Amino acid sequence: MVVITTALILGGCIVATPPPPRRAVIVPPPPPAPAAPVELVPPAPGPGVVWVPGYYAWNGAAYVWRPGFWTTPARPGHAWVPGHWQAVPGGYAWVDGHWRR
Repeated sequence: MVVITTALILGGCIVATPPPPRRAVIVPPPPPAPAAPVELVPPAPGPGVVWVPGYYAWNGAAYVWRPGFWTTPARPGHAWVPGHWQAVPGGYAWVDGHWRR
């Protein structure tokens, strides 16, 4: 998928148009229990990294496990807020994880 943003230069300022929001996919069956499978966290590969836990993703036909991974924070002092499945009318929608200060 290609996302195109538009920028205008007005009096030395750049005004950017944000990309359109992603359309939520509503999944009828509930996701598996978040604790399964049990995920073993490997040792950190170095200082300053943050563990992003694994989660169940919807592949269009079934839930599939996406394992966790180590990553560098977006900015120093930021913490990872994991994504989660949220009950909505008609099923469940995925709420993306994000960095928080």
